Amino acid sequence: MIAVYNQAAEGDILMLTFAPSNGRQNVETKDNVTVVTDPESGDLLAVNIAGLADKLGLTDEAGQIFLTDEQAAIVTKAIADAGFDIQVEAEPSKMVVGLVEEMTEHPDSDHLHVTKVDVGADERLQIVSGSPNMETGIKVVVAQPGSMMPSGEIIWPGALRGVPSAGMIASGRELKLEGAPDKPGALVLPDDFGPVGEAFSFEKAKDLYNDGRIDTNY
Repeated sequence: MIAVYNQAAEGDILMLTFAPSNGRQNVETKDNVTVVTDPESGDLLAVNIAGLADKLGLTDEAGQIFLTDEQAAIVTKAIADAGFDIQVEAEPSKMVVGLVEEMTEHPDSDHLHVTKVDVGADERLQIVSGSPNMETGIKVVVAQPGSMMPSGEIIWPGALRGVPSAGMIASGRELKLEGAPDKPGALVLPDDFGPVGEAFSFEKAKDLYNDGRIDTNY
């Protein structure tokens, strides 16, 4: 689930995204809650709830937010009060520190790599990457499926030239980090940046760029 709030742009509406849409949608509104589902599978795609700013303590947020357990309970109750049976749970950031354990060349590309990345909790993801500085043994930033990039793009599972890819290995440019080079290439983190699986810290990465501790010569 991805939670987004931007009162200046959208008004007092909390927007929750649960799955990608293929273009066909069923939309049902009751009171201050709108629920969007897939008409064929019935899968939940999105929920929009109006008028929760005061209850959730939201003020000048503009973009993705991460609900606490208390906030998630408030949202679940608001949805139930409107007559929908949908449970909302607090979820941590899905953008984490990862470790590239394996890398092979893509069978149908001269520049793509197929990697296996440790993202913590005994989970390995297969991610197709075109980063020219990709190699095994490096720590990287992994936008797991269900992540929202600073651009607003949502990362979902997919495939690149027929090879399944579960997430994205991000560059400093894609993360919109100050000082990042304006070119493709994975953001390679120092070994002491943080443990594998830990949520990625934008502030820590910005400081590393400012201190010259991130190699941009690739």
